[in-house]
Amino acid sequence: MRETAGAAQLLSKFKELFELQINVDKSCKCTESHKTYWKHVYMISAKKVDLKIVILGAVGTGKTSLLHRYVHKKFHDDYRTTLGAHVMSKNLEVENTTLRLQIWDMGGQDRFQPMVASFYKGSDACILTFDVTDAESFESLDYWRKNFLDNLRIPLEGFPIVLLGNKIDLEDRQVSKEQALSWCKERDASYFEVSAKNDLNVDQAFEKLAMNAFQRYLESVQSFMTDSFKLTPTDDEPTKKSPCC
Repeated sequence: MRETAGAAQLLSKFKELFELQINVDKSCKCTESHKTYWKHVYMISAKKVDLKIVILGAVGTGKTSLLHRYVHKKFHDDYRTTLGAHVMSKNLEVENTTLRLQIWDMGGQDRFQPMVASFYKGSDACILTFDVTDAESFESLDYWRKNFLDNLRIPLEGFPIVLLGNKIDLEDRQVSKEQALSWCKERDASYFEVSAKNDLNVDQAFEKLAMNAFQRYLESVQSFMTDSFKLTPTDDEPTKKSPCC
């Protein structure tokens, strides 16, 4: 997968902040536990990153097919309807960093929604799907998006969401590309037309979302490290008093 310039810049800045913090630790005679903490944060954040992605949409939109196509490079016509949720994993390498994607395939039946909604917690990105030959599946997107965001309970701004219009290999299309693009523009989401059956744009869609989630993760870590960077004296260092006149 090709790395975006934004992620590369963040990684570089992140490493600079880490080295700067270590240098300050040395000059301020900070404890070994403090240095170990920062090293631990760096190793986890810069070398191995776990990202949770959920894939949502109405029954029959091809969520499971898309997931199997991406993870296993296979397609079958006889997938059973997902009951509740099913998880698959895949690793991606970006700038010497392993992205460990945990992709949650959420069942689309109404009876499972209370249970499925509880699985949204901790998500780093979301895939919404519809069937381009089924107008009702497109009309239900606002329900799925709202249900996800309401249960996630985090700031919406910048949250990675990708919309997939699946089954473009079929005829009798009911939802145009222009309709889908208009929907995404109003809701700040990316759009891909895909075919799980013919393996069209599936990898590109998942990897675009993964990169967006990774970049958002790096931004949050960079913000944390910047806020945590303070020059403070150690306990055994005497505090200087102002001269009295």
